[in-house]
Amino acid sequence: MGNSKNNLKTKVKKVPLKGMMDNVMEQFNSAANHINLHPNIKKILSITNNEILVNFPVKMDNGDVEVFTGYRVQHNGALGPYKGGLRYHATVDLDAARALAMWMTWKTSLAGLPYGGAKGGIKIDPALYSESELERITRRFTYALADNIGPEHDIPAPDVNTNSQTMAWIADTYMSSRPPAQRSANQHVVTGKPDGSGGLEGRDRATGFGVYLTIKFWADNNDMDLNGKKFIVQGFGNVGYWASHFLEKDGAKLVGVQDAQGGIENQDGLDVEALFKYNHENKGTIINYPDSTPVEKSEFFAIDCDICIPAALGNQITKKNASKIKAKLIAEGANGPTNVEGENILLERGIVIIPDILCNSGGVIGSYYEWLQNRSGEIWHLEEVLDKLRKKLKVSFDKVHDYSESEGVDMRTAAFCIAIKRIEKAYIQRGIFP
Repeated sequence: MGNSKNNLKTKVKKVPLKGMMDNVMEQFNSAANHINLHPNIKKILSITNNEILVNFPVKMDNGDVEVFTGYRVQHNGALGPYKGGLRYHATVDLDAARALAMWMTWKTSLAGLPYGGAKGGIKIDPALYSESELERITRRFTYALADNIGPEHDIPAPDVNTNSQTMAWIADTYMSSRPPAQRSANQHVVTGKPDGSGGLEGRDRATGFGVYLTIKFWADNNDMDLNGKKFIVQGFGNVGYWASHFLEKDGAKLVGVQDAQGGIENQDGLDVEALFKYNHENKGTIINYPDSTPVEKSEFFAIDCDICIPAALGNQITKKNASKIKAKLIAEGANGPTNVEGENILLERGIVIIPDILCNSGGVIGSYYEWLQNRSGEIWHLEEVLDKLRKKLKVSFDKVHDYSESEGVDMRTAAFCIAIKRIEKAYIQRGIFP
């Protein structure tokens, strides 16, 4: 990664995820009204429990000190410890973290996990820092968060621009700050760790595998054969790659990809593994990939295809481009990629949306298995993990599908209703302290 901090102010694109909180609240209110959620519980779920902002200094490779801002928002813990990713991106702020934490609450509830929702990260463009600088930034951020995270309190995981290495640094820093006799008992302070450091075999592909599975389940319900079906992917990181990998194995054809640098198309198909290799050898971008043609950013979602997988950032499908989409199915690999206005247009056009809190929940389900593995001292192997994921996601998908059919609502509303009802039940049974 480059180390050009003199250009920091000009290179970091400050593009806030406008309307994310508005979107999640509109989705929540719609579902809450549908199930006649108790007004008192609605008040509780409409706000976050805790919002942590930390400013911390880090010494750079050249000896200069930079001050960074980190966030952690804990939305609701009625069902268990807070759970959610940490992202390193220029768009990270409290408003985005609030929305993402709220989505995590619904996601973990829908999956039937004993977790609440949280989210956070650092406002940073990681491409501007060396590996050693990112390690120091991560470790100092972990130290600044202190006891606001913990294996039975708030368990971070990878997200945009963070990975298993980031989680390994966090785990090591957190464990090193505990008394010697307690260190090994705190290994599950984060999930998404490397295989050799307490990670779960298969956690790297869990989110993308889940995206693929929900598409497969939908296709099976609609007597659709994925063989020969064309799909496009926005974002060719971990989620986009693995979803493409499994879809291609089923005979589906990747015909368009977009990343932060631009888009490419080939209606005859793009070889997923070859593109993945090219992406890694080409400074993390798919631009100028051989046997492809460039696609303007504004025209990417208009590519002719059957399935569209937005797997990048939020607010990508809006009223500006929803009318151009040719896909019959949107599978939300990212969190909040479709805003309310865009969704209304898609639904009016008869386009089905597999909502993010279902579609990309394979990641947090995989994290749950890693957490259990660390707590029990067991080691699960890849096929066992993928089989567990398949069974768990099938239960979630069937619940959403059946509720959607019986209530005559779209899949997002169905997913929200199921998730909120589970939390409402917990509050009714436990009561409100004091």
